Amino acid sequence: MVFQYIRRAAHSNPYIFTSFVVAAIGPVLVVAVPPLRESQGYVRPARVPDTYPLPNRARNPPSGYED
Repeated sequence: MVFQYIRRAAHSNPYIFTSFVVAAIGPVLVVAVPPLRESQGYVRPARVPDTYPLPNRARNPPSGYED
């Protein structure tokens, strides 16, 4: 009964059926892909710095750009 409904939905509304299939595969991929990538030798890149180190000196304001 359920398989007949799925089959009919796939034939009558393929775009809706496909969207449900893709939505169902998404959480599975979130869990399955990272271990597969690491087993193939993938190394995560270094994190991008959140802040920029400021120099330890007096800051001179720019001059000569006044209108």
